[in-house]
Amino acid sequence: MVLLSFINPLSLEGQEILGERIDLNSVFDENEELIRISEYFSEGIISDEGKIPKNYGELALKRIEWFFREKNDKDFKINEYSYFFNEAIEEFDVVAFHLLAQAIANKYNTNSRESKLFTESQNRIIEERLNRISTDIRHELVDKILNELLNNINALKWTDLTDLISSKKIFLADLLLKNGEIILNEEEFRQAYHEDIKDWPERRISMVYNKLVGYRIRELILTKIIVQNTEDYLKSIKEKLATIEIHPAIKVLGEELEDHLNKLNEKYSRFYSGGGFGEGSYELAKLSKEAFPPCVLKTIEGVKSGNRNDAIVLFLTSFISYARLNPQVFRLDQTINVTDVDPDLKITYNEILPIINEAAANAVPPLFEDQPQEKINIVSKLGFGMYSEPKLENEGETKWYTPMSCEKIKLHLGNLCRADKTCKKIGNPLSYYSLKKWQIKKENEGKSKQIKNNTKGKVNKNEISNEKT
Repeated sequence: MVLLSFINPLSLEGQEILGERIDLNSVFDENEELIRISEYFSEGIISDEGKIPKNYGELALKRIEWFFREKNDKDFKINEYSYFFNEAIEEFDVVAFHLLAQAIANKYNTNSRESKLFTESQNRIIEERLNRISTDIRHELVDKILNELLNNINALKWTDLTDLISSKKIFLADLLLKNGEIILNEEEFRQAYHEDIKDWPERRISMVYNKLVGYRIRELILTKIIVQNTEDYLKSIKEKLATIEIHPAIKVLGEELEDHLNKLNEKYSRFYSGGGFGEGSYELAKLSKEAFPPCVLKTIEGVKSGNRNDAIVLFLTSFISYARLNPQVFRLDQTINVTDVDPDLKITYNEILPIINEAAANAVPPLFEDQPQEKINIVSKLGFGMYSEPKLENEGETKWYTPMSCEKIKLHLGNLCRADKTCKKIGNPLSYYSLKKWQIKKENEGKSKQIKNNTKGKVNKNEISNEKT
């Protein structure tokens, strides 16, 4: 039987398991039972023993690793982590969840990227586990967990989910409401809409109910409540740590997590060209102004009132940010955020915003002098909501705006378009930038090769001259 804690490690059952199993002095000790379970459910899938967690600490790190790779690794195969989705691992996983929460709360802020990664991974692991459970057991499990989370409430109103709605984990449009109450089962649906459906055949009633509600709404509410409780759990740990000393093993786990995430970032936070200009992976690099298209250079040099706002806020902000952080955005079937590439926002603050600010200062009149509110719009276009500067905790409140095409620039910002011969080969300024960088690289390689050949020729002549002497 699947335990409730397999889906909700914060349940009463999960608390009992934690009390029975946790031993902070053995977090990094090899655990034969864990190894046996992991190997058994990975048989024929994982050939590398190094991929099998051998202790609670490694299992905690794997909890983050699988989700990070799923987001960033184009060669990711979820079955490499198949042990996570079999209920035999549930008691070990409960302990790993709590260890990881304590390590993150101790080392990072509750609004940090690492904290978000933890809560997002919890959301994803619930979805995947539910998807792999047979329908009958899944429905029974969801009912039990949701009743526990809602304290067996009879009539759930949308106002009972205020925290989830205000944090945009759930939208009112996701729910089927009648007089402020959320319809959660078919009986409630029949009662609420009795007059509307009384003449319908049974088959149609069930079909409409399943399409509008079914178990989708119950699972959505269940998942988001657990995610919200996970966020609250991190905050409660953080508050407690202000008055108590954390166990050394948790500190060590926090250090290992930081090291592990750095390695994952280095290995997987890169974007692959998949063909096109050159071969292999496209490594992110410093901005190269000599590869900027004419329209970008024109914007940085200064644009006049009339279209300076759109030129800087809509066009330049998106171009500079993607050129530096995700130049292959139009070639990859991948949706990412700024912090997936720039986790501490150092690149954003030190390299991207200075160029945007330079263009704003060069504008006629200077953009921020008479329209300082445009700073907020720039932050919004980077995906950090309506604020005066980008902050980790606000990411995702708006969308990271992708660069305009050449066609749109000609239509809306025609005075910026000063096409050169490279422009004729592309349809987007970002494509221009990638092509131009590749061309410059090849030219430089050719020059270096020529210099080496010339030097080699001179050396050979000197050698001949010396031999004659």
